[in-house]
Amino acid sequence: MSRISYGGHPSQFGELLTVDGRGSSPIVVVIHGGFWHQRYGLELGRPLAADLAAHGVAAYNVEYRRVTGGGGWPETGNDVLAAIDALDADVVTLGHSAGGHLAVWAAARHPRVIGAVAQAGVLDFLRHPEITRRAAELLGGSPEQVPERYADASPAALLPIDKPMVLVHGEDDEDVPIEQSVAFAAASGAELVTLPGVGHMDLITPGTTAWATCRDAALRLAR
Repeated sequence: MSRISYGGHPSQFGELLTVDGRGSSPIVVVIHGGFWHQRYGLELGRPLAADLAAHGVAAYNVEYRRVTGGGGWPETGNDVLAAIDALDADVVTLGHSAGGHLAVWAAARHPRVIGAVAQAGVLDFLRHPEITRRAAELLGGSPEQVPERYADASPAALLPIDKPMVLVHGEDDEDVPIEQSVAFAAASGAELVTLPGVGHMDLITPGTTAWATCRDAALRLAR
């Protein structure tokens, strides 16, 4: 594993895992969730990156500035773009929850993102009141107070996104309503995979069928 710093802040770095000491292209960029808050970090993505590398693809697990830790908007989004800039390769983004937001957002914003996998992604900041409340913490205000930030940050506001996208969501998700993915798929044409009996954290638990579904989607887009 090699550590790549893409800025001067302590949270501006990523961990690159290669395959047999060699890089590969595209690289899968792993973006952790946690509703953009400082108390959650890239340790959530380490098992996923390791499993991706074990299945033959280089993986880049990224940290970024979060709310209460130098982040907010546009800093958090800009960090993900800068992390991708630090790689000399095309990438597939793979993100869970708030990381799913950033994975799809980066697909809309960065030309070297060739596809995205959103695991229970937060994809429409205006669709559910609880999602809007959490998005307000990232964006620094309500939709009425900072409408331009919602227009810039919410993936639903950025359609069409001309990249292949796979949305994986558990039907028993207790944190992000499955309608976030169902509605976004209908509006965008993205591939939708719904998983019966699957909760929010199952999608990032190696050894589960839920994680294998996400991993296989990323591998398919990267090959």
